[in-house]
Amino acid sequence: MTTATQQNPATGQLPGIAWFTVMSMVSPVALNILMPALPDIAADLNVSTDEVQLSLTLYLLTLAFGQLICGPLADRFGRKPVLLAGIALHFVGCLLGAFADDLQSLLLARVLQAAGGCTGMVLARTIMLDCYSRSQAAGKIGYITLSIALAQAVAPTLGGQLNLLFGWQVLFHFSLLLSSVSWLIVLLIIPETAINLTTSIRISTVLQRYKQLICNRSYLRYSASATLIACGFYLFIGTTPYIVANQMQGTSADFGNWFLIVALGFMAGSFTAARLSANLGIARMIFLGNAVSGCAALSLLAGLMIAGLSAATLSYLLLFLPMALYTYGRGLSQPNNQSAAIASSDIAPGAASGLLGFIQLITGALVTQIASLILELGTVWLAATLVMFVAGAFLLSRNH
Repeated sequence: MTTATQQNPATGQLPGIAWFTVMSMVSPVALNILMPALPDIAADLNVSTDEVQLSLTLYLLTLAFGQLICGPLADRFGRKPVLLAGIALHFVGCLLGAFADDLQSLLLARVLQAAGGCTGMVLARTIMLDCYSRSQAAGKIGYITLSIALAQAVAPTLGGQLNLLFGWQVLFHFSLLLSSVSWLIVLLIIPETAINLTTSIRISTVLQRYKQLICNRSYLRYSASATLIACGFYLFIGTTPYIVANQMQGTSADFGNWFLIVALGFMAGSFTAARLSANLGIARMIFLGNAVSGCAALSLLAGLMIAGLSAATLSYLLLFLPMALYTYGRGLSQPNNQSAAIASSDIAPGAASGLLGFIQLITGALVTQIASLILELGTVWLAATLVMFVAGAFLLSRNH
């Protein structure tokens, strides 16, 4: 296995970071590009909101488990073979989705997309750690993280427009094209960077690391704090497409266009955190981020209650602007929660990071699946649930 003192011969031959950003964007684009089209897919396939919501839930669940097993597989078989196999699997999922004419085919397509697409997200970062020191890799990984954030920001807007113009099947064609380009990049440009491969996957060792992390109270508190705030975002993306389509008579393009400010809010918060965290410290940044998200959730709750009492028409500004502020707060708190969680344990950072991502995605999948139940209670309950999520995050942060 690669050690910190070994010099990777691929370092000098590693291609530009732009190539890695392409393969890391495959899964985020596939996840987010379909969101604005969910109401249209439900109508086209003649299924309920709960049923089509499974396409989002199963994607997140598969992505969560994929993050746990992708690393050990790459340690055993190498980075490049796992990347080629994973992106090929994603390609098959895109192809199946492009021709899906029933719910079962759609759900299988989403599972295959997530199972294969997660390799690009995870192993792009792993390759950086293979070839550079931790401090050098951090800067490279920053660009990869930014590319994922950009994909999350642009994909719903692009998806809304493409769905309106050509139908939802073309969204799978777009992901098909992106995965094809990514597969060729890995085949022709990306070198193998694992120096020494393990002789076995050693599942028992991996499980033992995860067990130690779960027993670490500080790790769990920071992880849970970050997860609760993230759940507010997952709840929003699980409900808002239907609010726009059914209550506001909007199109998928309307949702995509307005969602852009929500994604930009998270990017702005992350950028602010990068500039301020060193000076303010982790505890203050987490408190500040939670406070901003809390104010946003309360303002959304107040706005929806006033709109309901006055029988006013629900507006895009009322719905999306507070959520942009909420995600700005998430951008402030999440990097600090993640850093604190990983630093609170002496377990390998990769394992700690992978488990944290797993916890967030599993919980997010559950939240998106119950989103329709919350929506049935009324839009006010959407905001009230956001308030409860932030309150839970505040309680956890007080114990740090």
